[in-house]
Amino acid sequence: MAWLVGMSDKYERLLDYLSQTDGWVTAAELADQLGVTTRSVRSYVTAAKAAAHPLPIIAASTSGYRLNREAYATFSSENRSRDGRLDTPQDRVHHLARRLTEAPDGLDIHTLADSLYVSESTIENDLRKVKALGDEAGLTLTRTGSRVTLAGSEGDHRKLLSRLFRSESAQGFLELEDQFDNDGLRAFKTDLIAMLDSQGYFVNEYGVNSVLLHVAIAVERVGQHRVLAGTAPSDAISDSLAGLIRQHFEVALDAGDLEYIAKLLTTRVITGGKDKPVQAIIDEHVVPEDLATVRRIVDQVAQEYLVDLDDEAFMVRLSLHLGNLVARASDNSYSRNPLGRSIKTSYPMIYDLAVFMASLIQRERSITINDDEISYLALHLGSHLERQNRREERVSVAIVLPGYYDLHQVLRQKVETALGEEVSVEIVVTRTDVNWDDFSTDLVLTTITDRAFAENVVVIQPFLTEGDVEAIRKAISRLRRHKRRQQIKDDLLRYFDKSLFLRNVVAHDEVAMIRTLGALMVDRGVIDESYIDGAIERELLSSTAFTDTIAVPHAMAMTASHTSIAIAVNEQPMPWGESRVNVIALIAFSSSGRASFQTVFDQIVDVFSERGQVLELIRKSVDFGAFIEELVHVIDD
Repeated sequence: MAWLVGMSDKYERLLDYLSQTDGWVTAAELADQLGVTTRSVRSYVTAAKAAAHPLPIIAASTSGYRLNREAYATFSSENRSRDGRLDTPQDRVHHLARRLTEAPDGLDIHTLADSLYVSESTIENDLRKVKALGDEAGLTLTRTGSRVTLAGSEGDHRKLLSRLFRSESAQGFLELEDQFDNDGLRAFKTDLIAMLDSQGYFVNEYGVNSVLLHVAIAVERVGQHRVLAGTAPSDAISDSLAGLIRQHFEVALDAGDLEYIAKLLTTRVITGGKDKPVQAIIDEHVVPEDLATVRRIVDQVAQEYLVDLDDEAFMVRLSLHLGNLVARASDNSYSRNPLGRSIKTSYPMIYDLAVFMASLIQRERSITINDDEISYLALHLGSHLERQNRREERVSVAIVLPGYYDLHQVLRQKVETALGEEVSVEIVVTRTDVNWDDFSTDLVLTTITDRAFAENVVVIQPFLTEGDVEAIRKAISRLRRHKRRQQIKDDLLRYFDKSLFLRNVVAHDEVAMIRTLGALMVDRGVIDESYIDGAIERELLSSTAFTDTIAVPHAMAMTASHTSIAIAVNEQPMPWGESRVNVIALIAFSSSGRASFQTVFDQIVDVFSERGQVLELIRKSVDFGAFIEELVHVIDD
């Protein structure tokens, strides 16, 4: 088993990558992502299978490897072996750290080694890692003979406990209950949300688990007679919170604990104004300075990106969020966002707008905003823009059916009821002698069966069925995909140039690669050095690796002479942020290209989102001509 322990950190990275992929993954792809050889990949797979035995967590075939999600979920939840030993070095280090937080008089190294079935030298090595964790939390690991002690304030001990829990992969609510041996958290959460709702607050469910974690820690520590110093708050939230904790855990929290948890609620979970008109929210809840900041940001977004965010309800909601964001950033206690990675990958343009907004907030308020908080800004943006898109992106429809009493009215009503957010019925024709070529709508829905094979025609029943609705939705999806792909081909290809194409170029880090690609553009008069500096500044705010294959560095200022893309296509991936990418596309936008910014940006990320297709494109792109030919093939596929 010793070799498994030594390899566990590596096979966990393999399992984590497989968990993010639905289909089969080849050994070569895994090797690229992990930065190892295919032989090492096979060793990691063997180690993972041995660690999970008898659970079949990985399936293997000629197509590669695929995660058995049900078995993996069981393996993840049963993270301790039957003989009481801890599965991984990280498990063991976290176990030691937690035990030290519960032992003010310290622990004996010999006893620890015996209890964990490892050597004393292993414990010594683990304690060095515990020391690093303690240092980050403000604690000091001291050694007297064979006894070790973790010394520091109660607040720092709790900070360490919180970090230990948060650093575990895939932690969720059920793991939280299990970790703290407390089955009352579920009922407490239900009553907490009900209480906040009754007091007129919007509740951010993504932030609730952070509060529950600190409640669990507080209840456990108070039971060990360890309390936080503080001033007893007196307001409706704090009073209700104290009552709920007494009711569910039979514990009376001291002033410091109540003050801290109430602050978490107000900065991470709740915003006021639920079910109130916008002006009432402004009068009662919005800080004027925050709303003024948001208005300036909205103006900047309109100028730089031509994106209209001038909606009072949106700006008020964002102002409420901004106040809480500044409070969190000032305390360096950011909210984690479990959707961060998927938002960045699925909605690159929205995420990039959020980065731009974050940069303005950072400068104006002298704070630092991390990727999780940027993702929350993207959620605000996305929900607003999605509402706009629903109104603007409806597919135009004509309905054709022979007239018979009011049957056409019934059919139209059913279509609009079932698909109202996706279609706009422009015309209803009740004749059979129509010229089908005269229709200018995107789709034609008809009960006349001889039009079944026309590209833009969907044959339906006079009384709309579920099958009809599904057929219409498929046609809408097909139509939108065709339009999008055609737009990609028309727009994207004109931004590439043979002189801005590199293959298998080596750079030691992101900044070096940006400078390499930027130099090509500078030589051709597309950009100046300040644009390169701007692209590097943007990269330092948040990685531009939007998928597992491509990074899209760019500046936020649109100062290029014309919109252009310099691209490096590499067979060997390079580290980029937390990813490893094969394709790096430096995009330079001109001020006249503002209107096309969102389209181009989303398009290039979309084209390079399917890893299998991208790897094939990379393999075949031996020169610029082959790259363009294969790119068109990928777009049309």
